[in-house]
Amino acid sequence: MNQKKSTGRTISRREFALRAAMASATTLVPTSVLTGAEAVPAQAPSADLPKLLPQSQAEVDARYQAILAQYGSRFSDTQKTDLRRLCHTAQPGLDKLRAYAVQNGDGSALYLKPFIEREKKPAATPAAAAKSNSASKRRKTEGADHAS
Repeated sequence: MNQKKSTGRTISRREFALRAAMASATTLVPTSVLTGAEAVPAQAPSADLPKLLPQSQAEVDARYQAILAQYGSRFSDTQKTDLRRLCHTAQPGLDKLRAYAVQNGDGSALYLKPFIEREKKPAATPAAAAKSNSASKRRKTEGADHAS
């Protein structure tokens, strides 16, 4: 369901959730990171990284800064470079996932149906099958004798 703003523009739940997540992420980031006092200078994306839209690039930068704000002292410079690359390469998949149209009544795309492998009974040998058949025939004939 879309909600109308006072301007008449609609906002989807997905867009609302994205904006709320970005707003909450910025509240967790220290102000020194937001003002750029300790911010790592933005590196130009290398040629092997996918091109991103400005909104996606901003999300990558925000994610990277949030991780550095929380765990920055634990990373070496090479790990920070690798972290930026990982944040950048994860973004196209997230964009595709968010672009998937979902309605309220849609069920989940994957139902978990656990496969339980039960033990199979061993196949009866011909001799055992013959004994069980003769026993069942005897019960039938005994029942007929008692009925008369």
